[in-house]
Amino acid sequence: MTVKKYNKLVRDKIPEIIESQGKQCKVYVAVNEDYQQRLKDKLQEEVKEFLEDPCVEELADIEEILLSIAEINKWDLTGARIAKNITRGGFWRRYVLQEVRE
Repeated sequence: MTVKKYNKLVRDKIPEIIESQGKQCKVYVAVNEDYQQRLKDKLQEEVKEFLEDPCVEELADIEEILLSIAEINKWDLTGARIAKNITRGGFWRRYVLQEVRE
């Protein structure tokens, strides 16, 4: 029997998918600081994957992690995004700041 070690946060249905393939897996439920750190680690992993292969699926993974981080911290991500957009704008105009002179 081959055993592969992962030790990383996975989506909720991954254990079911693995077992439906006739395999066995071992998981535990991360809590508190462990969960928060694993979300940060997962965010880094998914951003790296998106940069290597920019596609909507990788971007969706990033959004799911961001929503989980906001939820665990009880942050209003949508409200914060809208407020920042009102005060600082978005990125729709595609400005690239080259320099500021004083």
